[in-house]
Amino acid sequence: MRKWYEEAHENHQGVIISSRIRLARNLKDYPFPNRAVSKQSQEVLQVVGDAVKSSQGSLDRKYNQLLMTDVSRVDKIAMMEMHIISPNFVKVQRPSALILREDEAISIMVNEEDHIRIQSMKSGMDLLGAMASANEVDDLFETKVDYAFDSRLGYLTACPTNLGTGLRASYMIHVPALETTGQLQLILDAIGKFGLIVRGIYGEGSEAQGSVFQVSNQVTLGMTEAEIIENLSSVTKQIVEQELMVRQKLLNEKRHRFEDAVFRSYGILSHARMITSKEAMTMLSDMKLGIELGIVKTEGNTRINIYSLMSKIQPANLQIMHNRQLNADERDMARAEYLRQQLPKVING
Repeated sequence: MRKWYEEAHENHQGVIISSRIRLARNLKDYPFPNRAVSKQSQEVLQVVGDAVKSSQGSLDRKYNQLLMTDVSRVDKIAMMEMHIISPNFVKVQRPSALILREDEAISIMVNEEDHIRIQSMKSGMDLLGAMASANEVDDLFETKVDYAFDSRLGYLTACPTNLGTGLRASYMIHVPALETTGQLQLILDAIGKFGLIVRGIYGEGSEAQGSVFQVSNQVTLGMTEAEIIENLSSVTKQIVEQELMVRQKLLNEKRHRFEDAVFRSYGILSHARMITSKEAMTMLSDMKLGIELGIVKTEGNTRINIYSLMSKIQPANLQIMHNRQLNADERDMARAEYLRQQLPKVING
């Protein structure tokens, strides 16, 4: 089954890697997960699991359910690295489950911070498509379970910042030019006025890697879902325009430096015997930028999915690949070997 992140995302010159919608929902007759006892958490798992099973015929793809007690910590971290689950869900100790669509575009976390967190992912700039997929699942749930809802406050959530629509929308963006020139900081300082926030690659509390950031809404109450998406999309389009403008300016003024950085990164990625995660992310960012600017082309026009490579070279995913625990040096060697195998030969653009 082809995964969502294996799809092409040529729109906006690759600046927007992905679109994500997350809906927070809770069951009416149960306390929030952080206040529930084990028996209540188990009952929530049963209710939600039954709702999914009875909906399989109405859903367009197959869904599989995993009890998180049956999943090893390294597998959980690997799923987090692939953006299937949240960093918080890795640490959850209460009875919980993951309901995952076979293409990994829809994941439903049960008993994370809220009883139900529906996450929908799309490649490129497609929040409306992600919203439609999330709503399909949400609407089916709503016919089978009673949500905690207030006519004035909207959907009730464990954290007050999610009250109202319960919607978090985000774009994952690749903005190396803005970061390199320091202009990204100006955007970070201004973006809060629009009810938005920029975070690292794994969301709240994480750092950026390879110039990849998440931009998302902060306000969920007092705005409709359509208004949240329109506001986020409008501001993100402006960030994209700024990134592309700065890229072109730098290319015009410092083309030789650009070319040198890209081909140096390719040389190391395609020949190194050991490479750290941070170094590889920086160099893959250079490669992604070089491809999008036409500095390099692959032999035979072989497509390189840089985002997929960025995800697969993370520590837990490397250990899953090798089916054993790896120490730091072994991970650096495994990462270098994987990149040597995956990167096609490149030629001048």
